[in-house]
Amino acid sequence: MIEEYLKRAGCSKGVIAHSRAVRDLALTFAADPVVRADLVAAGALLHDIGRGRTHGLDHAEAGGECCRSFGLPAPVTAIVERHIGAGLTADEASLLGLLPRDALPRTIEEKIVAHADNLVKGTRVITIEERLLRSIDLPRKMRKRMYRLHLEMELFR
Repeated sequence: MIEEYLKRAGCSKGVIAHSRAVRDLALTFAADPVVRADLVAAGALLHDIGRGRTHGLDHAEAGGECCRSFGLPAPVTAIVERHIGAGLTADEASLLGLLPRDALPRTIEEKIVAHADNLVKGTRVITIEERLLRSIDLPRKMRKRMYRLHLEMELFR
């Protein structure tokens, strides 16, 4: 079972509960036949696997390393590495002290998981407006990217 990877990585019960809530919401966007619902479910459950090591922004990088160490498929690893907000450019990642690499979600499955994660606070589903208010300290272009992702993904619900 996929949740066993979260436990092996040292994730808390709270992180696992959050991941389940993100998966449940993400699957509401995965009904379209062009979307790989199995990939969305796996990626959503594992998106915060790096929180077994760190709760900083680098949890996405740590999660990618964890996924590779477990031999998980590359598409799942990409979802984990690209789920922060609406993604980060290489320059943004570098400015935040992360590896300077593009971590923008590209595939529909990556975008769905990033969006669902934006709309889940703990285990509670929130509105995009609440997410943007909670993200007021982010640069404007990052908030705009988050809102554009919202508009794109809501077409799938």
